[in-house]
Amino acid sequence: MIISQTPLRISLSGGGTDLSNYYLPHEGFVVSTAIDKYIYVIVKERFDDLIYVDYSSKEIISNISEIKHDLVREAAKLTGMTKGFEVMMFADIPSEGSGLGSSSSLTVGLLHAFYQYLGKLVTAEQLAREACHIEIDLLERPIGKQDQYIAAYGGLKSFRFRKDDTVEVAHIEIVSEAKRKLGSNLLLFFTDTTRKAASILEEQSKNVLSKIEFHHKIKELAFDTLDGLNTLDINRVGENLKINWEMKKQLASNVSNPAIDKMHSLAMDGGALGAKISGAGGGGFLLVYCERDKQDTLRRSLRPYRELPFFLEKYGSKIIFDQTRYDIK
Repeated sequence: MIISQTPLRISLSGGGTDLSNYYLPHEGFVVSTAIDKYIYVIVKERFDDLIYVDYSSKEIISNISEIKHDLVREAAKLTGMTKGFEVMMFADIPSEGSGLGSSSSLTVGLLHAFYQYLGKLVTAEQLAREACHIEIDLLERPIGKQDQYIAAYGGLKSFRFRKDDTVEVAHIEIVSEAKRKLGSNLLLFFTDTTRKAASILEEQSKNVLSKIEFHHKIKELAFDTLDGLNTLDINRVGENLKINWEMKKQLASNVSNPAIDKMHSLAMDGGALGAKISGAGGGGFLLVYCERDKQDTLRRSLRPYRELPFFLEKYGSKIIFDQTRYDIK
């Protein structure tokens, strides 16, 4: 039996510049961090040759190509899984439409668990690259690359998406006190709505050329956020979240709605320095930056909404249980 644990993420700045329509001609840049909320994948051997896939539905099939869960199917094909196994998936949050990168974390976690089951060691770079290949190339989802990379690498990172389609990964090293301040000043509140990101991201990708100035500004904010972290001006993260949200709303028509606008206003009136919907928009979680001395007021203002407590996560996808049975000749 193998169990992989893969973190979810919050994107601090630069989201949208990881779409190929933007980064191939202009180069993208994102600052992101993993959090201690996870996707778990369990893979175990079966006595028979059947394949069991357990999630919100249960599939019992005899051939990889018959798997209806597209991420499981493509990850199994790519890694070389064949037959006689069972795979189960669990999530710490709503499994789809959260805006915390759950789909990409699941893809990375599936790849990691399958490779480990087959006795193959893989790097974070391979997991991220192959997860992108599955979601973007094979399944043609209109998404970017940041989620797969932060899920695989973990920690507080910057990602430069090059014009040649490569990704430069850099760890953001800040002292423990500043990192604690960053983590304690970031909060997540659930909008009570999940959504499929595909329609929003598809429109955003099509709008890149006509909205190019907003994408350029979002990229500039990501570099400024990195500078704020490197110079320990941590509050700049919150200030840029506020600006980023205004830019983000210009990228597609359904990024926000009246309910989200109301929630965002309550957060700002409650003392937040900045806030934006995590992920594509339209629902999921509101990411809020608020200094500790104002958080009691903030929580009273956002009392109707459920908070998701979290800490920053140092590690990317990892195998937390490995009970491998070896044939004895």
